[in-house]
Amino acid sequence: MQLKIMPKKKPLSAGRVPLILLLCQMISALEVPLDLVQPPTITQQSPKDYIIDPRENIVIQCEAKGKPPPSFSWTRNGTHFDIDKDPLVTMKPDSGTLIINIMSEGKAETYEGVYQCTARNERGAAVSNNIVVRPSRSPLWTKEKLEPIILRNGQSLVLPCRPPIGLPPPIIFWMDNSFQRLPQSERVSQGLNGDLYFSNVLPEDTREDYICYARFNHTQTIQQKQPISVKVISVDELNDTIAANLSDTEFYGAKSNRERPPTFLTPEGNASNKEELRGNVLSLECIAEGLPTPIIYWIKEDGTLPMNRTFYRNFQKTLQIIQVSEADSGNYQCIAKNALGAIHHTISVTVKAAPYWIMAPQNLVLSPGEDGALICRANGNPKPRISWLSNGVPIEIAPDDPSRKIDGDTIIFSNVQERSSAVYQCNASNEYGYLLANAFVNVLAEPPRILTSANTLYQVIANRPAFLDCAFFGSPLPTIEWFKGAKGSALGEDVYGLHENGTLEIPVAQKESTGTYTCVARNKLGMAKNEVNLEIKDPTRIIKQPEYAVVQRGNTVSFECKVKHDHTLIPTVTWLKDNCELPNDGRFTVDKDHLVVAEVSDDDGGTYTCVANTTLDSVSASAVLSVVAPTPTPAPIYDVPNPPFDLELTDQLDKSVQLSWTPGDDNNSPITKFIIEYEDAMHEAGLWHHQTEVPGTQTTAQLKLSPYVNYSFRVMAENSLGRSLPSEASEQYLTKAAEPDKNPMTVEGLGSEPDNLVITWKPLNGFESNGPGLQYKVSWRQKDGDDEWTSVVVANVSKYIVSGTPTFVPYLIKVQALNDVGFAPEPAVVMGHSGEDLPMVAPGNVHVNVVNSTLAEVHWDPVPLKSIRGHLQGYRIYYWKAQSSSKRNRRHIEKKILTFQGSKTHGMLPGLEPFSHYTLHIRVVNGKGEGPASPDRVFNTPEGVPSAPSALKIVNPTLDSLTLEWDPPSHPNGILTEYTLKYQPINSTHELGPLVDLKIPANKTRWTLKNLNFSTRYKFYFYAQTSAGSGSQITEEAVTTVDEAMASRQVDIATQGWFIGLMCAVALLILILLIVCFIRRNKGGKYPVKEKEDAHADPEIQPMKEDDGTFGEYSDAEDHKPLKKGSRTPSDRTVKKEDSDDSLVDYGEGVNGQFNEDGSFIGQYSGKKEKEPAEGNESSEAPSPVNAMNSFV
Repeated sequence: MQLKIMPKKKPLSAGRVPLILLLCQMISALEVPLDLVQPPTITQQSPKDYIIDPRENIVIQCEAKGKPPPSFSWTRNGTHFDIDKDPLVTMKPDSGTLIINIMSEGKAETYEGVYQCTARNERGAAVSNNIVVRPSRSPLWTKEKLEPIILRNGQSLVLPCRPPIGLPPPIIFWMDNSFQRLPQSERVSQGLNGDLYFSNVLPEDTREDYICYARFNHTQTIQQKQPISVKVISVDELNDTIAANLSDTEFYGAKSNRERPPTFLTPEGNASNKEELRGNVLSLECIAEGLPTPIIYWIKEDGTLPMNRTFYRNFQKTLQIIQVSEADSGNYQCIAKNALGAIHHTISVTVKAAPYWIMAPQNLVLSPGEDGALICRANGNPKPRISWLSNGVPIEIAPDDPSRKIDGDTIIFSNVQERSSAVYQCNASNEYGYLLANAFVNVLAEPPRILTSANTLYQVIANRPAFLDCAFFGSPLPTIEWFKGAKGSALGEDVYGLHENGTLEIPVAQKESTGTYTCVARNKLGMAKNEVNLEIKDPTRIIKQPEYAVVQRGNTVSFECKVKHDHTLIPTVTWLKDNCELPNDGRFTVDKDHLVVAEVSDDDGGTYTCVANTTLDSVSASAVLSVVAPTPTPAPIYDVPNPPFDLELTDQLDKSVQLSWTPGDDNNSPITKFIIEYEDAMHEAGLWHHQTEVPGTQTTAQLKLSPYVNYSFRVMAENSLGRSLPSEASEQYLTKAAEPDKNPMTVEGLGSEPDNLVITWKPLNGFESNGPGLQYKVSWRQKDGDDEWTSVVVANVSKYIVSGTPTFVPYLIKVQALNDVGFAPEPAVVMGHSGEDLPMVAPGNVHVNVVNSTLAEVHWDPVPLKSIRGHLQGYRIYYWKAQSSSKRNRRHIEKKILTFQGSKTHGMLPGLEPFSHYTLHIRVVNGKGEGPASPDRVFNTPEGVPSAPSALKIVNPTLDSLTLEWDPPSHPNGILTEYTLKYQPINSTHELGPLVDLKIPANKTRWTLKNLNFSTRYKFYFYAQTSAGSGSQITEEAVTTVDEAMASRQVDIATQGWFIGLMCAVALLILILLIVCFIRRNKGGKYPVKEKEDAHADPEIQPMKEDDGTFGEYSDAEDHKPLKKGSRTPSDRTVKKEDSDDSLVDYGEGVNGQFNEDGSFIGQYSGKKEKEPAEGNESSEAPSPVNAMNSFV
């Protein structure tokens, strides 16, 4: 049976067309594709009450769609608004939105008014709401003089705010001069009108800065009222004041503090009325004064306050009901009560209603000849009036259409044609407002089309509803059919549901619901189909939920949340505390399955929720954490943890088991991890092995097991101080036997004899055997042959020898483990060789190429592999020196061996002796040993340079000759041709003189040098030569003897008495000179300039005083007193370098106006001879004594 959606008929009320297709309402909810002809539809418009910011350009929105694209026009205050005549007004391209540029010029007030937009094309015209444009206003407070308010303690007080009327109304709040909000309470609070009410005043209410602020949000401005000064005077203060001015001191008495019952400050009287519009917030207010401060209560007469919509504000002085409706009308009573009595006030509430939709008209898409209806139903209080327009014109004066008939709130269409297309407006209005809705009638003939994307993939959690979309369009309305699978099996109505918009519903999706679904749309003009795919996923589940926990303050708590999910989905786990995000605190750590809270505080108590989300579903689980005070304990003892206990094995499977335990006391150091060990009582009793480790927050572990092991487990805890003792062993758990799951390792095949193959392996241990009866199946066959595998089953050993094999043949080998249950997996094949034998053939074609006197290169042909009969290790060269070419005597020396690895066929022989006779042969080497030697090959090395002479010594030195004796080189490396002697003198400064070169015959071992300088050191260089060149040299030094007569005449001057006396006299004179200069420097001197200065005193040059740094008096000619101490040193007790390092020469030749050490002016009056002007400041005189002293010091 195919699942179809067919047009349904619905009866109308009496007097209407008998049948209207319900599909008309259904298709009206579908979007008409924009590529089809359609009337305009308003898509965006400004709000009805549009308050603008006068500081910004005015933007009045009007957007619409249609085909063809609509054109736009505007009315203002009911008349056409010609935007072309106003240069400040422009319309956005392809839009009806107006932009009024008032920022450059113009005022916002000029453009106040009621605007309406019309969007029109050939199919009709849609209109916007009436948009009332008004600029916002934030007027200033009128200036007023506020007198200070003085009142008695306990009196009531109302501070008026009365803000200026703005648009929109401002938000009122009270603050002080520091812009701090004034505290409010049950005694002091702000009313809905902005006034500040005091039920009774206290002395602390005294202040001079009660300021009411009005914030105009639209323009982001705040206006301020003048500050109000309030002074609260206590009774004692009042009595003192009266006593000073009046004789009746009992005038105020205690009346000012007398308690009194409540009275209402607002509203006045016993009853009042309140009117509110449906959907708004109803706010009722009662503020009372009295002493003590009254408490406010609210009730509704003959009814109850709605629970989910009622809120109390302003310390219960304001009752608010949100989303108020007509059912909230009635009498509300507020009761003010204190210890002295109670009063009440009744507020009669009437809820009116601006029009609201019951059924707004919807767009109609009809095919030619079809019928339909537009229904416009609204309600309100009072009942709204319904009126119709067609293309923006009242329907009474609109062009007549024979296909339509108006019946109150319904327009009925019958046998429509293309000319019936139009946009209809329904207006519902009463005294509180209006509603305006556009709905078009579009007459089209279109074959079906499916708007849902092809091959859309839907993923749904199992056992949940699945909804497969098939958005469609067509005119007439298509029928929809669904099929599943490529074979086109129809879907039955008993299992599936089909919605009017074409969506297929699978109420409970199962795994078998997975597949491809086909949606087919048909009408009389054609057919369309689309395929979608459905996948069913496993639900996300929390298999280990967090549990209720009680923890002491300062401890650590852990919540576990283990999630299981569909393997194709990626879950995210989030933790919440009291349905909010976790605190941003490092004490909260989240890993894969746990939330850990360290150092728990009282604030951490609450409900913790684990939320696991995937892209398709979400699950959660919660647990409560209770924080308690820690029990008093003695001073903490820090130690390793106590051993865990209560080990328990659960979920016992063949290859896994769950181990749980209870931690021991952590001894004041948190446990960081648990170490789990196991014992195999069957194979290795008493020996414990490491199994795994888990974090210290876990008390369970899922352990992987091997077959045929008699397990026991124990647990150790570890903290920062160390590891605990092991726990008691758990109960034993014997796993079932199974075939081995691995084969022996390190399988090798090597022959120990030329005719066998020894196969070895590393056997499995008892733990790896997986069952009783462990054996090995050993298999082998020749690698290059066609033989079948030869196999033998051996006991639990590690070697098997195959006899009678050919020599060194490659074999393929495999060793497979088996036990009483079965075989291990197929083993890997390795290659081995049967036993090796000695090589049979020597290397051939051996030849030697002598490179130089110490190096030769050897080449040979490789031995055929079959003749090697084993693994080629390399080639070994034996060589030895047999005869000396120089002495021609044969003597055998030890043979030298040089091995070349691998298959090399040449090599170098280093370290040979020059001028020698060598013999060599080569053998091939395998794993068994060496093969036969190749024939001997003989070669000679050429001459080389000799070594240094063995010894060189100088004998018989005389005044002008030296005799040299030497021994020949120990290694002449050839036939010596001559000796070379070079020598040169060395003077007392170790400088070398000219070099003399001398050739000496090779048969000499002694030589005398004559005509040398007496008492002179000589350096000698001596070496031998062969035809190959010069050898290494040997050096020596020697000195000729000294003539005794000449030596007796040489005397050291430093030891002569006359020289010592001269040096002492010079030193004494220098010392005397220094003493004289020192005395003269300290005492000062008299100069002839003194008289000249007395006679010709310069008024600009005044004496310096000692105290203030001014010039003082000069010393008298007869007065030889030293200068005053202060006259030589600046007042800051420092001496600058240029001042302290002065000299008499500098003063005599310096710039005029300088002063000498004693204060006398020198220059042209100096007693010294003047220097020539050409000499400038340079001096050729001897250094002054002062400089000499300075340099000495």
